[in-house]
Amino acid sequence: MAGPSLISLKGVPGSPYTRKMLALLRYRRLPYRLLMGSHDAPGMPAPKVSLLPTFYFPDASGQLQAVTDSSPILRRLDATYPDRKVRPDDPALAFLDSLLEDYGDEWLTKAMFHYRWHYADDIRRASNVLPAWRGTWASDAELKAASDGIAARQIPRLRYVGSNPKTWDLIEASYRRFLLVFEAHLREHPFFLGGRPGGGDFAAFGQLTQLVGFDPTPQAVASELAPRVFAWVGSTEDLTGLEPKDGDWVSAAAPPPTLKALLAEIGRVYAPLLLANAKAVQAGAAEVEVEIDGQTWTQQPFPYQAKCLMWLREEFAGLSPADRATVTSALEGTGCEAIVL
Repeated sequence: MAGPSLISLKGVPGSPYTRKMLALLRYRRLPYRLLMGSHDAPGMPAPKVSLLPTFYFPDASGQLQAVTDSSPILRRLDATYPDRKVRPDDPALAFLDSLLEDYGDEWLTKAMFHYRWHYADDIRRASNVLPAWRGTWASDAELKAASDGIAARQIPRLRYVGSNPKTWDLIEASYRRFLLVFEAHLREHPFFLGGRPGGGDFAAFGQLTQLVGFDPTPQAVASELAPRVFAWVGSTEDLTGLEPKDGDWVSAAAPPPTLKALLAEIGRVYAPLLLANAKAVQAGAAEVEVEIDGQTWTQQPFPYQAKCLMWLREEFAGLSPADRATVTSALEGTGCEAIVL
């Protein structure tokens, strides 16, 4: 039987979502080629929205199509190549994995973007290095212009992820708590849902490649607070040697206390934002304002995260009554219950 064909994708090491999907492809043992860069790949179709990573998949007629958005791509790969898939077969546990993945993709990225473009040392490193990933052979003058340009472009975008004077402390406190609860979880389990990685692991890993592996300020925090997390980021980069078994998953009906603690952090910060953002988007409001962890959170409404809430609720609604009851029990007391109400 022929193996999977070569999967093409475009991305850069400074993109947490690129790193998420590269680690996923390695774990899945799926052959790929990375087209390094942030510009259109020669000979490849352009995506409707330029996001990294961009995958190139054949459509029904065999024509390549540019596809973005890592979570649907993860599910597409699971459906196409079921061996070593990352989504649990148990629907209730798969829902918890969806919630963990969404948290990594949509909340931890706030910490990543905040640290990178808020602190002077982090701005300096990102501004100098990120443009060089497009091509080290660029002249010093070209790199200097690109460095100045990326900082001027990205720093004003902090408002889109919600990083502002009212939220700085909240973002950093949440990052520290996540490191501590994940550190405690890693004392007993190598991944969020047991002995094999799910989509949530790869989502968190992608953000942590930057927070722990590149940006100096959050890297120093992780080194001090969470040495296991620091090491986990390095080992999760390449899981080709891991041999997963069906019995490696935890039970959704009896989630370990350390997983409940992770879910409680999601319920503490991300759940209230998801709900408030969806209301603001539906109302056409100019700003989201919600109390999170006793502090006021403000940001511009984010339509994509309103879709994230909708997708989570659709997945929950599609569960059997027994599986919905299992999920509800697993979320009880975490604050995440509001997501599925």
